[in-house]
Amino acid sequence: MTRQPYYNGPLSDHFDGTCFFLPGQLATARKGSLATIARLRFAGTRAHWPKHFPSQYAGARPPVRVDGVRITLVGHASFLIQIAGRNLLVDPVWSRRASPTQWLGPSRANPPGIALADLPPIDAVLITHNHYDHMDLPTIRRLWQAHEAPVIAPLGNTEVLRSAHRALVVTELDWHDQHVLAPDLAVTLLPSQHWSARGLNDRRMALWGSFLIRIPGFTLLHIGDTAYGDGATFRDIRARHGAPDLAIIPIGAYEPRWFMHTAHVNPEEAVRAMQDLGAAQALGHHWGTFQLTDEPIEAPAHDLALALAARHIPPECFLAMRPGQAWVP
Repeated sequence: MTRQPYYNGPLSDHFDGTCFFLPGQLATARKGSLATIARLRFAGTRAHWPKHFPSQYAGARPPVRVDGVRITLVGHASFLIQIAGRNLLVDPVWSRRASPTQWLGPSRANPPGIALADLPPIDAVLITHNHYDHMDLPTIRRLWQAHEAPVIAPLGNTEVLRSAHRALVVTELDWHDQHVLAPDLAVTLLPSQHWSARGLNDRRMALWGSFLIRIPGFTLLHIGDTAYGDGATFRDIRARHGAPDLAIIPIGAYEPRWFMHTAHVNPEEAVRAMQDLGAAQALGHHWGTFQLTDEPIEAPAHDLALALAARHIPPECFLAMRPGQAWVP
């Protein structure tokens, strides 16, 4: 039996004692067999990305506090969420590469939209899952040293996170657990159709998820990574929690489709997810920073525009965000 290095909690409807899974959906992304890796490597479909893809919003300097809501994309899946006077960072990655090392792996095509030194005081860090493009330990170490902000993460992520700094304060959540950050601000971890791994032999041994962030009169859902499947995950979120006012949905890292459909939505599926959730507004992320898959660097924004037009949805209702770009209701 495979050793479980992260979590030794009780069995549940989504934990079998070794691995987590999403009931009724595909349990995991396609595994990287030698044949699959060879097919990916030699298919010849990987687009060439430019080394630099600068954002016109780069160098943003957000306000110290915001009474209402202000969302700024740092880059890839990293967001600064300023809400009800608190500052939250989701999946912060300031490193040059999304990789176990800084000498090999996907490198940034643009700098973070907000410099680390220009961040306002951070009250909490939210981690959706442990992939290197979402859980970056060097960044987490620097954030703890500068802000001592507690981390909220899915089950099984504490030990890896504390390897960034042993004093790090971590709160683990199971799916549907709520954590109250302040009397008027709560976060709830919800399912997504994805998976976790930090190495070759720990697939799905830590939980993953999305964050529902709620204040009086406003709810936002941040999805770090997800596949679409049959859409039941999104419809269930709406049935349990109501339609969010804002959905932050990934739109990139989706080609080749035969391989990526079990892990990442494409823009057309992202629009479907928005409609399943009942969100009136969506922000697209997870594109244009790290080349993880085969599509051209601008394809997600282009394909999103086509998907919105096909459904007669105004383009301003689902924005393909760029680093440093801010959105306010």
